[in-house]
Amino acid sequence: MTALVVYALFLIYAVARLFRRRRGGAAEYIALGRRLTLPAFVMTLVATWYGGILGVGEYAWRHGVSNWLVFGVPYYAAAALFAWLLAGRARRSRALSIPDQLHARYGLSAAVAGAAMVFVMTAPASYVLMLGSLVHLSLGWPLWIGVSLGALLSVAYVFRGGMRAIIGTDIVHFVLMFVAFLILVPACAQKYGGWAFLRDALPATHLTWDGGRGAQAVLVWYFIALATLVEPAFYLRCHAARDERTARRGVLISIAFWVLFDFLTTTAGLYARATLPDLADPVAAFPELARRTLAPVWQGLFTVGLLATIVSTVDDYAFLSAAAIGRDIIRRLRAHHGAGPAWGDDDAAAIPAIRWCLLLTAVYAVALALWARSVIQLWHHLGSVGTPVLLLPLALAHTSLRIPARAALWSMGLSGAVALGWLAAGRGGAFLGLEPIFPGLAASVLVMGPAAWRGRPRGARDRRPAGAT
Repeated sequence: MTALVVYALFLIYAVARLFRRRRGGAAEYIALGRRLTLPAFVMTLVATWYGGILGVGEYAWRHGVSNWLVFGVPYYAAAALFAWLLAGRARRSRALSIPDQLHARYGLSAAVAGAAMVFVMTAPASYVLMLGSLVHLSLGWPLWIGVSLGALLSVAYVFRGGMRAIIGTDIVHFVLMFVAFLILVPACAQKYGGWAFLRDALPATHLTWDGGRGAQAVLVWYFIALATLVEPAFYLRCHAARDERTARRGVLISIAFWVLFDFLTTTAGLYARATLPDLADPVAAFPELARRTLAPVWQGLFTVGLLATIVSTVDDYAFLSAAAIGRDIIRRLRAHHGAGPAWGDDDAAAIPAIRWCLLLTAVYAVALALWARSVIQLWHHLGSVGTPVLLLPLALAHTSLRIPARAALWSMGLSGAVALGWLAAGRGGAFLGLEPIFPGLAASVLVMGPAAWRGRPRGARDRRPAGAT
C-alpha cells in the first residue's frame, strides 16, 4: 500500500509542479521542439509500447510460449521494418502527425479520415481497463472507480505539459517496469524451481508454438502487427527526435529491450499457469502470482511496476487521440473554412483544442473500457480495422508515386467498411474461416494497387526490358 501511495503522489506532483505549462507552438507541445535525445527516445518508446501488460499475462496463462510468437516476434519484425523504411523519412518530414503526412500527399479529406482512425486506434480504452482491473485487484475498489481515477491521473499531467510531461514520467515508468519483473521472475525460479518444474507442471499445449490454437490464430497477429507501420506513437517519437540517426537507432535499440521484457513476462506467465492452474480470471495472472510468491514489500513494488507499465501507455495514447481530434480534425477544418487562424506546423492555436480534447478522450476511453471488458478483444478489433485503413495510404505517402487523392480516400473508406463488416459478420472473430484484417487489406490493395501502378514516374513506366519490341 505504501508503494502505491508514493507512486500516486509522484503523479500528483507531476501534475501540480514538475511540468508547468510552457510557452510555444504545436511543435513544442506535440514534438518537444524536435530535440528528443536517444536515451529518452528509447526509454519512452519501450514504456509506451508495452502498456498491455495484463493482457500479456492473460494470453501467456492461457496459451503458454506462443505468447512470444504472437505478441513478440511479429512486432519485433514490424518495428525493424519501420526503422529501416520509415523512421528516417518520418524525421525528415515536416509533419508532426500521421494526418499531416496524409494531408501533404492526398489533401484535407484523407487527413481528416486518417485522424478519425488514429483517434479510434489510440483511444486508450484497453489500457484504462487494465488500470481499473489492477486497482480493483490491489485495493478492492469497484472497477469503474479504478478506471476513472486511472484515466484522470494519466491525462492530467499531459494536459499541462504535453510531450515534455510524457517524456519525463515515462523515463521513470521504464525503470519501474523492468524492476518489477526482475524481482518476480528470479523469485519464482528460486521458490518453485526452473525449467524442469515448468515442463512437468504445464499442460503440453503451453510448450507448443501455437498454444494449441492452430496456425491462423497465430498468423493473424503477424498481420495485425503491421499496424506498427502506422503506429502513431512511433511517428510521434520520430518527429520529436533530434535527427534521423536518433530515430532509426532508437527504434532498433528499443527492440532489444522488448525482447528482454518479453522473456521476463512470458516466463512469469508460465509460472502463473503452473502455480495457479485454477485461476478464475486470467487477467489477474501477474498480480496473483506476485501475491503468492513475493513478500508484501516486494509485492507492493511489483504492483507499482505494473501500474507504471500501463500508465506509460495511457498518457501517450490519450495525447495522440486528443491531438487527432483537437488539432488534426477540429483545428484543421476551422482553418480550412476560415473560422480560425491560418494552418501552420507550429500553430499555437491548436494547443487549447488538444488540451480540452484530452478530457473527451478520457471519457470515451472509460466508457469503451467499461463496455468492452476484454483487453485482447479490443486489441484484435481495433487492429483488424485500423491497419487496413492506414497501412497502404500512409506507406505510399512516403514514396514518389503519383497517387490521386480520391484513390487514397476510397481505399481508406472501403477497407475500413469491409474489415468492420467482416468483424460484425463473424461476431468479433473469423467469418468464413477468415480473420477480418485479411479482406480489409485485400480491399485496400484492390484500390491502391492499380493507382500505384498508374502513378509510377514516367521513366519507370516507359522502361522496357532489353531486346523488347
